[in-house]
Amino acid sequence: MTNLFMWRHRHHPRWHERDGFLFVVLEPAGQDAYGLPPLGPGDGAAALDFVCRELEKSGARPTVRLADRDFVDRFVDPDRYQAVLEPNQSDYVYRTRDLIELAGRKYHRKKNFLNRFLKSHAFEFAPLTANLARDFLEMQERWCRMKNAGQHPELLDEDRAIREALTHFEDLDFKGGAIVMDGRVEAFSLGEVLNPETAVIHIEKANPGISGLYAAINQRSCLEFWAGLPFINREQDLGRPGLRKAKRSYFPHHMVDKFTVTPREAFRG
Repeated sequence: MTNLFMWRHRHHPRWHERDGFLFVVLEPAGQDAYGLPPLGPGDGAAALDFVCRELEKSGARPTVRLADRDFVDRFVDPDRYQAVLEPNQSDYVYRTRDLIELAGRKYHRKKNFLNRFLKSHAFEFAPLTANLARDFLEMQERWCRMKNAGQHPELLDEDRAIREALTHFEDLDFKGGAIVMDGRVEAFSLGEVLNPETAVIHIEKANPGISGLYAAINQRSCLEFWAGLPFINREQDLGRPGLRKAKRSYFPHHMVDKFTVTPREAFRG
């Protein structure tokens, strides 16, 4: 639900409760509305029927996106619905120990990259506080200028989401930290506990002009905040080649597959 809050200006969520379920429909500008998997302890198959029926009544194609494999296996009748894997939306999950230690041959290049940064730069790691949040935002502004965010609508949407997260981080129960160099935040990371075994990293930004800085903020934030959890979810790559390459370079332990679910025929359920 944290992501829904951060990105609400882009996705325009609306929701209601019925029969012990929470139903969420997203209406992104310029895109068809779609539902998220219903949340609740009851009959998930009936809840799926309900959200598809309501979408069809509103004139939208009955579609539920971002359903995980557990939801599909438990509640999606393959005779009535098709579930299509969406690789661009699937989450990368890593062993926390791997991200901290970078041990073994497969991490040799990554660890060398990090070590060069550590030997070449003086820095401190600072946990996020209300006072430091202003410095996080200042770094985000500089990052947007470096990336010419004004020319890229998706980066402007991301900038707004990050500002929402930083402005309300205490209410959202985020943990975050920054690498500070010469008195200035040059990288930061924000995440939260997703479940008893997993943390999720929502935001990670670093000055692209400083070699090894992304590796440093990743490793240090995992060590400082998430060492007590076995896994870290670093979310999806959205089909962006550069982001996909970066996420694969850390060798995920597994993926959390996401599916788009649609009725095989005009919905009559």
